[in-house]
Amino acid sequence: MGELTSLIAIVGSLSFLMEFVDASIGMGYGTALAPILLIMGFAPLDIIPVILLGQLSGGLVGGFSHYQLGNIKLDFRADEVIKRRLGGWGYLPKSDDAKVVFILLLCGIIGAVIGVFLAVNIPALVLKGYIGIMVLGIGIIILLQKRIQHTSWRSIIGIGLLSSFNKGISGGGYGPLVTGGQIISGRESKNAVGSTTLSEFGVCVVGFLSYLIIRGDICWWMAGAMVVGAVIAAPLAALTVKKINKSYLKIIIGVITVILGVFTLLKVFVF
Repeated sequence: MGELTSLIAIVGSLSFLMEFVDASIGMGYGTALAPILLIMGFAPLDIIPVILLGQLSGGLVGGFSHYQLGNIKLDFRADEVIKRRLGGWGYLPKSDDAKVVFILLLCGIIGAVIGVFLAVNIPALVLKGYIGIMVLGIGIIILLQKRIQHTSWRSIIGIGLLSSFNKGISGGGYGPLVTGGQIISGRESKNAVGSTTLSEFGVCVVGFLSYLIIRGDICWWMAGAMVVGAVIAAPLAALTVKKINKSYLKIIIGVITVILGVFTLLKVFVF
């Protein structure tokens, strides 16, 4: 019992720390937590579903906190201009932040389901290598790129599909692509972080339920520790985003994205 209590405390603390980082800069929960838990000796297929459950809890609380603090503006009423252009049949939310969340959630359902079903069929070396290269490239572009005035919605759709596939198949690789990709597509850093935090909730719900249906059970003590740590950290992270200068936030996101990409590639090809 004493050993289990210690493990619960360690897993909960790690979840708290990684969710604080993730909800502050839009990345890092699954990408960092999965390898740490693997090093601790947990099996990959035990780790991925509990990470998804922890992050869906943190994403819901964090997304609401970002909204309450004004980091994102959510207006899910139908955009009447777009609706008229589509003959009255189409729907997109009114505010840009709500549009991004809606698109990422829709794409996330598709990508996450495909990722879960392919998780056991793609060599881990190939998956980690391509994620590392992509994350590194996005980080470099963020740091070198000048401000884009208009959001590229095609880019948002592509990013949503690819990143949710990564999340479903590996438990990580979502935040760096979605947050970094939004910034590259013309979004402000605070809006990108808040939208990523909320949209990741939906992707994680789909991924978690898919694993639960396929496997039938998960490690519930670990899942509980994950949820508690993430839920406590999320509001604190949203407050941090509100206080920090958006220019500094963009630099921080770029630097950490590059570091994550380099670390992933080193882990695959060197260590």
